[in-house]
Amino acid sequence: SVTVWVNEMERMFHQKGMAGFTLRPGHAFLEIKGVLYNRTEVPQTFLWWANPAVAVNDYYQSVFPPDINAVFDHGKRAVSSFPIATGTYYKMDYSAGVDISNYKNIKVPTSYMAVNSRYNFEGGYENDTCAGMLHVANHHISPGKKQWTWGNGDFGRAWDRNLTDEDGPYIELMAGVYTENQPDFTWLQPYEEKSFVQYFLPYRELGVVKNASKDLLMNIEPEGEKEVRFKIFATSKQVVNVVLKSDDGKVYYSRQVTITPEELLNETVDVAGEKLNKLNLEITANGKELLYWHAEPDEVKPIPDAAEAALLPEEIKTTEQLYLTGLHLEQYRHATYNPVDYYEEALRRDPIDVRSNNALGLWYIRKGRFRKAEQYLLTAVKTLQKRNPNPYDGEPIYNLGLALKYQGRYNEAYDRFYKSCWNAAWQDAGYFACAQIATMQGRLEDALDEVDRSLIRNWHNHKARALKTTILRQMGKAEEALQVIEDSLAIDKFNFGCRYEKYLITNAAEDLLTLKTMMRGEAHNYDEIALDYCAAGCWTEAASLWNVAIAEDSVTPMTYYYLGWCLVQGKLSGAEQAFADAAGACPDYCFPNRLEAILALQCAMEQNPNDAKAPYYLGNLYYDKRQYDLALEAWETS
Repeated sequence: SVTVWVNEMERMFHQKGMAGFTLRPGHAFLEIKGVLYNRTEVPQTFLWWANPAVAVNDYYQSVFPPDINAVFDHGKRAVSSFPIATGTYYKMDYSAGVDISNYKNIKVPTSYMAVNSRYNFEGGYENDTCAGMLHVANHHISPGKKQWTWGNGDFGRAWDRNLTDEDGPYIELMAGVYTENQPDFTWLQPYEEKSFVQYFLPYRELGVVKNASKDLLMNIEPEGEKEVRFKIFATSKQVVNVVLKSDDGKVYYSRQVTITPEELLNETVDVAGEKLNKLNLEITANGKELLYWHAEPDEVKPIPDAAEAALLPEEIKTTEQLYLTGLHLEQYRHATYNPVDYYEEALRRDPIDVRSNNALGLWYIRKGRFRKAEQYLLTAVKTLQKRNPNPYDGEPIYNLGLALKYQGRYNEAYDRFYKSCWNAAWQDAGYFACAQIATMQGRLEDALDEVDRSLIRNWHNHKARALKTTILRQMGKAEEALQVIEDSLAIDKFNFGCRYEKYLITNAAEDLLTLKTMMRGEAHNYDEIALDYCAAGCWTEAASLWNVAIAEDSVTPMTYYYLGWCLVQGKLSGAEQAFADAAGACPDYCFPNRLEAILALQCAMEQNPNDAKAPYYLGNLYYDKRQYDLALEAWETS
C-alpha cells in the first residue's frame, strides 16, 4: 500500500490536523485516516467534514441510509421530511410531496443533513450511468451525513459556471466526523488527540444502497409479484456465504459465491410473494457476519423539531441554564450572541457559582487578561474547596495555574498545577505544565518524572514527547532521547519538536534539512515549535530555531518580536537588535493572535519605546479578542 500524509498547524486556534490518504493493492477504495491534536493548554473546539464534489445531472440521486426520515439545514434551523418533502424548506413549497433525494427537484441552494442513523454509509448514485460513490465510516464516530447543492435553477447554474470549468453542476457530498450538523463543534481537551478512519469508494449497478461496509455493498428490491432481486458489490475479492431467508426461518437462497469489483452478484430469487419487510439477507465468511440487512420497521417515526434560538440572559430561569447556554455559545463560536452576558448574569444571581466563575476565568485567559481571569478563578477555587479540599473537578485549579503562569508567577502556578493533578481528568495537562516549569527552573529529575506521568495519562501528547527528549538531552542521555524521538516519529512524522531535538543531538546537516523541508517555509511553523521551547524556559533552543527561520527567510515581524522577548527572558544577548529588526519589518499580513504575542509585544514596548508598530499590533490583537479598552489604549500609544 501507499500512504500520503498531509499536516497543518493552523493559525487561528493553534490546533494541528493530519490526514493520511491510503491506497491498498486489490482494494477499490480510498482510505483516509484523520488525526486531530490540540496543541494548546486550554480546551478547543473543532469541526471536521470531508467534502468531495460530485458531478451531477437530472439523473443524480442522493443515497442516505433507509432509517433516515428527516433532514436539517444549518444549525438545525429548519427540518424537512426525507426523501419526500411535504412542507416548506429553504423557502420552497414542497406541500405536493417532492422527492428531494433527486437533484433535478431542488431548484434553490439547499443543504440537508441527516441525523441519528444506525448505518455507516451515505453517498450518491447516477441512474443514467448506473455508477455511484459511497462514504463509509463508523457511525458512532462519523454521524455527519450531508449533501449541498447550488440548486437546479438559473441561480445555481450561474454558480456552477463560476465554480467549475466546463463539467457543469456538482453537489458536495459531505461526511462529518464527531459532528452531525454545521455548526456542530466537538471539544478537544488540552493536548488531546482524536483519530478516525473514513472510506470513499466507487460502486456500480446497485441503485440505492440499503447497507454497506468498506468491503461489501448491497441492494434489494421487489421484482414482480413473487420475486426479489438483490445485488452485492465488493471492493476487493470476497468469497462469502449469502443467505436470503424469511423472518420465520424459511431459506430462499443459500450459496457460497465469489464477488469481485469487476463481477458483482446479481440474483433474482422466487420468494413466493413474501413481503420485502419479512426478509433477511445475511452475508458471512468463516462464521463471521460481514453484512446484514432487514427492512426498517413500518411504523412512522416522528419528524424531529427544529432548533430554538437561545433566550436572552434575563429570560433564563436558572443559573445552570445560563452557564450551559454560555458554554454552548463558546462551543459553537456564535457570531452574535456573547457568552459573557450569560456567565455574568449567572454571577449576578450567585456570585460564587463555581462553573460560571471558572468559565469567565478561562474566557479571560483566552482574551489575554490574566489578572482579571485570576480573580474569577480564585473565587471558583475557594468555593470548590470550602468543604472539599480535594475536589471532584480539578479544572478551576488548573486554569488558575494558567493565569498565574502567564503572569510569570511560576512557583504559585506550579503549586496549582500539581494540585489539579489530584484529579484524574487533569493529570495529563497538569503534569505537563509542571514539567515545563520544572525544566524552566533546571529541576530536570522532577521534570522527567512529571512528563512521564503526563505521558502515562496521554501516550499521544506529542508536545510532552518533544519536551521529554529535551529533558533527556539536557541530562546527557542522548541515546535515550533518540529512542524517544524514533518512537514519537513513528506515531507522528510531523512532530517538529522531536525533529529539531534530533538535529540538536546529532548535529547532522541532513536532519536539519529534513526539518526545514517539512516546515515548508512557514514562519508560523517555526513560531509554534520555538514557543514550545519558551513555555519550558528553553530560551537558547527557542532562539536558535528562530535564527534558523531567519536564515531561511521564513519570517514575519513577530519572528523578531518573539526572538527579542525570548532573549530578554533568557538573559541572552541580541535583544536590542531583534526588536530593531521587528520595528523595521514590513507589517503586511502580520496578524498576531496568540497569548505569547501579548507578552512579546509588551516586552518590546518596554525595551524599545520608540517602536510604534508593537503597540499597533497589540491593539489589533486585543481588538480581535474584543478587549476594546485595551485595544484603544495600545493604539493611542502607537
